[in-house]
Amino acid sequence: LHSWGFWRPKSLLDTTRFTLSFKSWHRKNHQDSRALWKHEAVQKYLETLSKEYQQVSHLLNADSINDFEQRTLRRRCAHLSPIAAAFQEIKEAEREVQELEAMCRELESRDEKQLLELALEEKETLDKQINMLCRKLFRLLVPKEKYDRSHVILEVTAGRTTGGDICQQFTKEMFEMYQNYADYKHWTFDIVNYTPAEIGGLHHAAAHISGDDVYRHLKYEGGTHRVQRIPETGLSSRMQRIHTGTMSVIVLPQPEEVDVKVNPKDLRIDTFRAKGAGGQHVNKTDSAVRIVHLPTGLAVECQQERSQQMNKEIALRTLRAKLYQQILEKQLSQEQSARKLQLGTRAQSERIRTYNFTQDRVTDHRISYDARNIKEILSGKEALDKLINRLLEFAEIEAVTEYLENLQASEGGGC
Repeated sequence: LHSWGFWRPKSLLDTTRFTLSFKSWHRKNHQDSRALWKHEAVQKYLETLSKEYQQVSHLLNADSINDFEQRTLRRRCAHLSPIAAAFQEIKEAEREVQELEAMCRELESRDEKQLLELALEEKETLDKQINMLCRKLFRLLVPKEKYDRSHVILEVTAGRTTGGDICQQFTKEMFEMYQNYADYKHWTFDIVNYTPAEIGGLHHAAAHISGDDVYRHLKYEGGTHRVQRIPETGLSSRMQRIHTGTMSVIVLPQPEEVDVKVNPKDLRIDTFRAKGAGGQHVNKTDSAVRIVHLPTGLAVECQQERSQQMNKEIALRTLRAKLYQQILEKQLSQEQSARKLQLGTRAQSERIRTYNFTQDRVTDHRISYDARNIKEILSGKEALDKLINRLLEFAEIEAVTEYLENLQASEGGGC
């Protein structure tokens, strides 16, 4: 393909100015996909891909290419086709917006208020459509993450504080939030472990969540979540003192086939009586199972099923997912780029979000985003979905930026 003079857009990648201007823009403009779309370097890159798609399509119709060249061209054409289509859709929608803007100016000068209102509504609809198409385009542009479509194991654990039950109560609210979110997204939420606190909160819990693109939506929830509130019970509630507590969330991708071999000799399996809400069998039989992986010290529990054998199978599945995650973490640390503002660090000690009840505000520190109405977010429905989608959009912008910079470095000699 190099012999035909395309495949890599040299016109975009051969200047130092591109990298410097793009990095400088990105530092100043953590905005949205529409803002990134308007950047001159991105426009040039997409124009180049669109022209390449036309060239590939033309060559596919030529009689002079052999079978190998035809297969190669077909693969490239399949990759470029949706990108070129989305690019043209956005360009066409932008032309319509420009026409509507001209019409609005004319209607305003003629004081045609009713027609102006209709034109503005149509423009608003087109703007939303363009924003959606920009996100679609950038998702097509960057390589897809391998585990985005995977099911997950989600774990929550209460932190420690000098305020009593604030962490345990917050952990319970967070676990219920993710359970409600799974219902909102039509996912399956199976609790595999649930250890309640004595005063109505939650020490630790784990769930297996399955459905469409679960890991993609939850992968940035992993980390330390902080709560600031006045406890509803106890001395501190009468004194109206604000307490700060934390809880941690771990999100482990669980592909359908996790090929991690576990030697039975490396396992210590204990059984005990289940505790907490779970049915009539609770506290009557030793159905709960704890498995410890001796070489790593990893421990998992499952107590939700009546059958000890079923709990053991679920615990083993969770253990394999955790061992698999260790392999992934090692790969990620080796492949980690120099970008410091990368969302996918998965560092569990990182404080990612603060829930301030006294100010009714949720702040995501990674994207400097504030959302109001904590109760709406903790309900696990539209408000939480909006926050998660804001994170995903930000991550897509990061991925596009890194993709273009890496492409420039590989083609332009690291300028």
